[in-house]
Amino acid sequence: MAKKYPQFPLKIDPNYLDKMKYIANENGRSTNKEIEQLIIRYIKEYEKTYGEIEKEDIEYFFKSLG
Repeated sequence: MAKKYPQFPLKIDPNYLDKMKYIANENGRSTNKEIEQLIIRYIKEYEKTYGEIEKEDIEYFFKSLG
């Protein structure tokens, strides 16, 4: 059974979306999975530079939003 992930609406320029669909197809992935892979790569690069984002950091961030 597939996991139930939260949905996140994304507004994106149609030209970029078309290009993302093309790249996803070249990589044998759905567009959604391709975007997910990019997000994962970005987070890893961020954490490599600035350190791992801990659960406590995320909780503090959301509490600060009010």
